[in-house]
Amino acid sequence: MNREIKDLQKQIGVLFRKTELLKQAFTHSSYVNEHRIAGHKDNERLEFLGDAVLELTVSEFLYESYPGRSEGELTKLRASIVCEPSLVTFAEDLDFGAFVLLGKGEELTGGRSRPALLADVFESFVGALYLDQGLETVKTFLQKHVFAKISNEGKLLVIDYKTQLQEHTQHHNMGSLEYRIVNERGPAHEREFVAEVYMESELLGTGAGRSKKEAEQQAAAGALSKLNVAVQR
Repeated sequence: MNREIKDLQKQIGVLFRKTELLKQAFTHSSYVNEHRIAGHKDNERLEFLGDAVLELTVSEFLYESYPGRSEGELTKLRASIVCEPSLVTFAEDLDFGAFVLLGKGEELTGGRSRPALLADVFESFVGALYLDQGLETVKTFLQKHVFAKISNEGKLLVIDYKTQLQEHTQHHNMGSLEYRIVNERGPAHEREFVAEVYMESELLGTGAGRSKKEAEQQAAAGALSKLNVAVQR
């Protein structure tokens, strides 16, 4: 790792009983494929587990915190917390990217700051923490690093422009939306994507971002602005 395991544990405020689980959570498949170290596993299975643990713990938190919210409202809130942009924010706040084990190719192409990779690492970490210390420790961790960032009004941590645009166009029977990635620019380690969103054949918005998903979100934001739709925060 770029930093020692002990530094990572100190930063997150959790001491693992099985440090091999923590190391696995931060091991990308490119590293395993490149080094072929016996017994060294990547984080993909932990990511699968962490995704389920996050769904459960976030659902419980929202259920307890917002007794007046309907099922549909709680579902939207949960989606805003466990979506990729939110998970990337949590991972970046903890500087998780600095600890990831990557293959040389992935390192050279900017993998350490790639949104999808960071989101996966956050899920993998949650999965590892669950296996090592159980659900209550996971809840304590999330309370500090995730739930504390959600307002008492349940305001979304990350605005989901795509969902808001979809709901607006469906409500007004405006037609179907189509997103297109129209350009990729910049060097490999600082790749930027450009997306456009169309309503039938009409261009509604254009946006750019470090990932295709981020570019599409920004395109949707531009479309909402063009349609004079107030963004829900």
